[in-house]
Amino acid sequence: MSVMREKLDLLDRRRAESELGGGADRLQAQHAKGKLSARERLDLLLDEGSFVELDRFVTHRGTDFGVDAQRPYGDGVVTGHGRIDGRLVYVFSQDFTVFGGSLSEAHASKICKVMDLAVQNGAPMIGLNDSGGARIQEGVVSLGGYAEIFYRNVQASGVVPQISAILGPCAGGAVYSPAMTDFIFMTRGTSYMFVTGPNVVKTVTHEEVTMEALGGADTHGGTSGVSHFTTDSEVECLQGVRALLRYLPSNNLDPAPRGAGADPRDRRDEGLLDVIPDAPTQPYDMHEVLRRVVDDGAFLEVQRDWAGNILCGFAHLGGHAVGIVANQPAVLAGVLDIDASVKAARFIRTCDAFNIPIVTFEDVPGFLPGVAQEHGGIIRHGAKLLYAYCEATVPKLTVITRKAYGGAYDVMSSKHIRGDFNVAWPTAELAVMGPKGAVEILFKREIAEAADLAAAMEAKVAEYTEAFANPYVAASRGYLDDVIDPRDTRPRLIEALETLQGKRVRPPAKKHGSIPL
Repeated sequence: MSVMREKLDLLDRRRAESELGGGADRLQAQHAKGKLSARERLDLLLDEGSFVELDRFVTHRGTDFGVDAQRPYGDGVVTGHGRIDGRLVYVFSQDFTVFGGSLSEAHASKICKVMDLAVQNGAPMIGLNDSGGARIQEGVVSLGGYAEIFYRNVQASGVVPQISAILGPCAGGAVYSPAMTDFIFMTRGTSYMFVTGPNVVKTVTHEEVTMEALGGADTHGGTSGVSHFTTDSEVECLQGVRALLRYLPSNNLDPAPRGAGADPRDRRDEGLLDVIPDAPTQPYDMHEVLRRVVDDGAFLEVQRDWAGNILCGFAHLGGHAVGIVANQPAVLAGVLDIDASVKAARFIRTCDAFNIPIVTFEDVPGFLPGVAQEHGGIIRHGAKLLYAYCEATVPKLTVITRKAYGGAYDVMSSKHIRGDFNVAWPTAELAVMGPKGAVEILFKREIAEAADLAAAMEAKVAEYTEAFANPYVAASRGYLDDVIDPRDTRPRLIEALETLQGKRVRPPAKKHGSIPL
């Protein structure tokens, strides 16, 4: 056998060894927990045969506490690049079978390398997280590795999409890298995120709590709002990452991919005439409006289980990727509260960073009153939403379906904060407050002195509605570009998107603004 063939044989053996991770027994234990291996996850995430591994033969540099005797190839993380629907992406997939996926200096340097390449080459960065945290045997060196990753998360923010899939434990400082990425996926039963685990919580605060209740997928998907997508399996999670990328550009300079649907641009939907109830206080599901307007009825909702009074998500309109923000009258009447404001503000800024137009569907009675909201900082948090809309320079389109009351009218992408295309349905009510509340203030004495209080109230409400609670006063002043037939919503939005493709805005020169965090 030639020397070259001997070397190739050695290479094959080492490649095979690297693909075993922590060994067959640990891989079997991983499967027993209902979890896939690091490489199996990449196979599901990426186009078949597209993965190119980098740093396969890297080993750790630790020398203390006996770990120097074990130097598995890859050091607990598989890194490289591949394709999703033919588009370049950079990836890392932590391997829990190697030292529990713990992060060492070498482990961190591998992740940092692909993050740098993602920014340099303008491609999305996807992290599959399954790690026990910092490698204790390396001490502060491991902590330094986390800090290097955190820094790169910030530098990449708004430059390339960053997506995190939590597929195992994520604890301590490790949670802050995913927290700074654009989107987080979690899986029920196997995903956990917390700064301190249940044992520490019990020791410090004497609270008894399970891992699932403290930091499981449903907790962060529905209570804390940390996670954006909650799935039932790793397969569903990885398919979800692929689906999300169909709405996102590869970087902040590239256009988002076009939708593949064949929905006619000029389609009118008769069902939109019956969505709004006759009674102004009766709720309806804004999902029904969105389904009838967007391409093929496909709406990828973000943070579906958190702050349900506002809907955020992606869709295509005439093939154009758009971000949708919509009040949800079926939940808290669509009112804006702390969580809804934060949710929408974050989503709007993400869309703006990646040049995705924002389409707003508005039916909002105002901000939620109450002591808890005021003490919780609704002024500060509501200002985040206002700031995000004002700051956004992408095309902004707004459809008012029913209520647009008070300061919430201003906040929800009104013409005054530079909405580009603002229209209303004939059922729209634009006013400082609802007719009944306004009449009770404006005509309090007159109604109190009336012989028939109910009749006087009804007459004044009708008078106020005719004068103010309709779209035509705003339209007469140019605050609305048009009052439209609901059936024309889809073609009118697509037409507006086409005209706004060349929108140019030059904000004042500044380092950055000071959003009220």
